[in-house]
Amino acid sequence: MSEDLVGKKSETRIPLDEVVVSLYAAQQKIYPRSTFGIFTKWRWIMVWVTQLFFYGIPWLEWGQRQALLFDLETKRFYIFNLVFYPQDLIYLTAILIISALSLFLFTAIAGRLWCGFTCPQTVYTEIFLWFESKIEGDRAARMRLDASPMSAKKLGRKAAKHFVWITFALWTGFTFVGYFTPIRELSSLTIHMSLGPWETFWVLFYGFATYGNAGFMREQVCKYMCPYARFQSVMFDDDTLIVTYDEQRGEPRGGRSRKAEVNNKELGSCIDCSLCVQVCPTGIDIRKGLQYECIQCGACADVCDTVMDKMGYEPGLVKFSTQHGIANKWSKQQILDHILRPRVMLYAAILSTLVLGLLLSLWLRTPFRVDVERDRGVMSRISDDGKLENVYRLQIMNGTEETQHYQLSATGLEGLRLETEQDEENEGDEEHNNTVIIKPTESRWLIVDLKIEDGSAEPGSHKIKFEVKALESQKVVTEKSIFLVPR
Repeated sequence: MSEDLVGKKSETRIPLDEVVVSLYAAQQKIYPRSTFGIFTKWRWIMVWVTQLFFYGIPWLEWGQRQALLFDLETKRFYIFNLVFYPQDLIYLTAILIISALSLFLFTAIAGRLWCGFTCPQTVYTEIFLWFESKIEGDRAARMRLDASPMSAKKLGRKAAKHFVWITFALWTGFTFVGYFTPIRELSSLTIHMSLGPWETFWVLFYGFATYGNAGFMREQVCKYMCPYARFQSVMFDDDTLIVTYDEQRGEPRGGRSRKAEVNNKELGSCIDCSLCVQVCPTGIDIRKGLQYECIQCGACADVCDTVMDKMGYEPGLVKFSTQHGIANKWSKQQILDHILRPRVMLYAAILSTLVLGLLLSLWLRTPFRVDVERDRGVMSRISDDGKLENVYRLQIMNGTEETQHYQLSATGLEGLRLETEQDEENEGDEEHNNTVIIKPTESRWLIVDLKIEDGSAEPGSHKIKFEVKALESQKVVTEKSIFLVPR
C-alpha cells in the first residue's frame, strides 16, 4: 500500500470526543420551609406523643423493677405485669403479624400516614430540622449561610448545630440501650464512666444512626432505603385517601395579583407560587400527581390553604382525598362512604381476629412453664427399697413476680409414686409433700424419681403424665413422658 493512500485514509478518520455519562444524578440539598396548619399541628402532636413514650417509658417503674425491659442477660422480657421467656416467642411472632396487617389496613384506608406522622425517620428529621431552624434561621437564612464562604460566624453556627444534634443523638442511643439494660443501672455506669463494651457500642451505634439519618440523609432514607415506598402501590387503589392536587380546579396555573378575579376563566386556582415544593421534606412537586417519594405529611396542603386564604379562594386545592373523589367531585361524606370496601373489611376482620386471639391467649396464659427430660444416665433401675425406678429432670419456671409453691404428681401407672427433693420449709410436712418453692421470675431444675412395685407392670414403654399445680393460682400444667419397664 502506497504512502499516499495511507495518508488519505488517515485524513478521513473522524476523532470522537470521549463523553462520560453519569448514572447517578447529583443530590441537591433540600431546605424544607416551615409552615403551619392542621396537618402540621397533628405532626407535632405525634412527635410529642412518640417521644414522650420512647424517652419516658424506660424510667417508669412497675413494682420493684423497670416497667418495660428486655433483659437479654437473664433472658426475661418484662412488659408491665407480664413476664416472658424465650419460649414465648410465639407472642412476638403474633405481634409482628398484627403490625404488618395494621400497616396494610392503614395504607389501604389512608395511604402513608405512618410515614408522614409516626415513622421514626420522619419524627427525628422533624426534630433535627427544628434544632437547625432555631440555630441557623429559616429556609432563606440557611440557604444563604450554606452558600456563604467559611467565616467565624458560619463555623460557630455549624458547630453549635452539630453539638446539639450529637448530644440529642447520644441521648437517643442511651435511651434505646435502656430498654435492654435497666436504665437506672445504665445511668450509674455512665456517670462513673464504667459502661461495658456492648453498652458503649450500641449507644454509639444507635446515636450515630440517628445523627446520620435525621441530620444528613433525611429524605434519601425514605426515597432510596425504605422498602415501604416501593411496594406501597400494591396496597393503594382509587378509593385510598392520599394527598392530592385538584388538577381540574388548579390548571392552567399562573401568577396573578390578589386583585385578580376569583373566577378568571383563563387561569385555574393555582398561582404557581411553588410553596408546595418548598415545604415538601422530600422535595417533590405534588402537582405532578401521585409519586412514591410522597410521605403524605400534608405540609403542601397546609401551605396551599394559606395561599388560597390570602388570595380569597376556596381552600382544598391540595388536600387529602381519593382519586375517585377528585375525578367525580365527591363530597367528604361520599369519600368516607367508599372507605369501607371489601379489601378494608377483609383486613379489618383478620386483624380483629388476631388481636382478640392474642389478648385471649395472654389472659389464659399459664404463669409458669414446665419441661420434663428423662435422665439419660439412668434408663431404669431397682432402688434400695426394691421398687422399680425411673429418674427424670424437671424444670419449673416461675413466670410471676411472687414466690410460688408448686405441687408435683404423676399418673399413668397403678401404684405410681413420685419422690423429689424437699425444700427446707416443707421438710417432714406431709401436707406439702412433693411441693417445691420457687422465687419470683426464677427457674429451678429438680431430680424426680418415679417408682412402682417391681413386676406390677408389663415390660416396655408406658405413657405417663406429670402434673404441676400452682397452689396460689390453682392452675395446672401437664407434661407427657414415658416410664420404662425392662424385660
